[in-house]
Amino acid sequence: MQRPFMVLLTLTFAAAVCVTVGCSGPDEGNGKPAPHGDKGAPVTPRDAGTEPEAPAAGPDEPSPPAITETDTDMNPAREKYGTLPDGTEVDQYTLTNAHGMKVTIITYGAMITSVEVPDRDGKLANVTLFRDSLEDYRAGHPYFGCVVGRYANRIAKGKFTLDGQEYTLATNDHENHLHGGDKGFDKYVWKAQPIKTDGIVGVTMTHVSPDGDEGYPGELTATVAYTLTDENELQMAYTATTTKPTVVNLTNHAYWNLAGAGSGKILDHVMMINADKYLPVDEGLIPTGEPKPVEDTPLDFREPKPIGRDLEKVEGGYDHCYVLSKQPGEEMSLAARVVEPKSGRVMEIYTTQPGIQFYTSNFLDGKVSGGGVAYQEHDGFCLETEHFPDSPNKPDYPSTVLKPGETYEQVTIHRFSVQE
Repeated sequence: MQRPFMVLLTLTFAAAVCVTVGCSGPDEGNGKPAPHGDKGAPVTPRDAGTEPEAPAAGPDEPSPPAITETDTDMNPAREKYGTLPDGTEVDQYTLTNAHGMKVTIITYGAMITSVEVPDRDGKLANVTLFRDSLEDYRAGHPYFGCVVGRYANRIAKGKFTLDGQEYTLATNDHENHLHGGDKGFDKYVWKAQPIKTDGIVGVTMTHVSPDGDEGYPGELTATVAYTLTDENELQMAYTATTTKPTVVNLTNHAYWNLAGAGSGKILDHVMMINADKYLPVDEGLIPTGEPKPVEDTPLDFREPKPIGRDLEKVEGGYDHCYVLSKQPGEEMSLAARVVEPKSGRVMEIYTTQPGIQFYTSNFLDGKVSGGGVAYQEHDGFCLETEHFPDSPNKPDYPSTVLKPGETYEQVTIHRFSVQE
């Protein structure tokens, strides 16, 4: 019997095939609904309650999300978002579920531009940082909401060796390679195919990266399927195939503020990260080697605590990869849980990935804005599910090598709810 997240992968990979080879329209989908969990009930308007307690971080791993059937009739709404100077049109897709949660995604960078979720009183707010237009995004932003690749995070000195051959990549982060290079996946227009099945609505984005792109070997066909369920789960299922041995590490780089984008600092958010170890880094943020325990360090989030409690003890702010705690054979697991106390909004992240990068927007300095607000340091946080930085040069880390005939498959689920 397939595990729930593998059912999701099967469904979304089939949708991705439709983009390239053609298939029936989105209303004719007959796949099973995407997985959802038994925690964090769908968000519905509530009466104002007492201040929420900190989220529990029990010792047991949560069960993988289960599958249920619903009859909700949902369709992704498509509209033109803008046009590039070369005439390429950029579309926007809006996903809405039965509880009013709304997600907008544009084909430029396969980018999430808004995630609207209710607070404990039913008031909607966009909880991800954004820019106001395609022109603003093209003018520059720190990877807001986009898919980064071919390799998320850093590769030391822009070099790695695979099958005895050394490859040289762009060095766009001082002497290191970051998030795919000078023109990573965030700067391309992806092809889109709507997804509609019982109880979920979504869109599959596809990008083909040619052999030699930014120095990487092999033609890589990458897809990300964004789906929204009636259980208030935003799910991201990634697949990739290659024509030559290569390395790949895909993630979404959303910046979150559960009080609402542009509402101020995220230091009072209460967070738990399900990790006993992290990767120490050098001055260039390249891992120095073996994982180290978080115990007795300011990086310890095993028990929930405000993000800002120990921030001053971390030079430069949090920008560290955590080694997620997984049971033997466990793939989908809880990675993090965040509560915004005033609104009561809760975000849980489940993933098949081995690591999660926690970043406190240390480099926002007011030069980038959205909704009339100039974003400042610590106005958002990132929790990027991924393989470890510099894995191609660290043979002891989980492998990021992808070979012809294999399929890269990873799933991340963001589950939203409220806490009284």
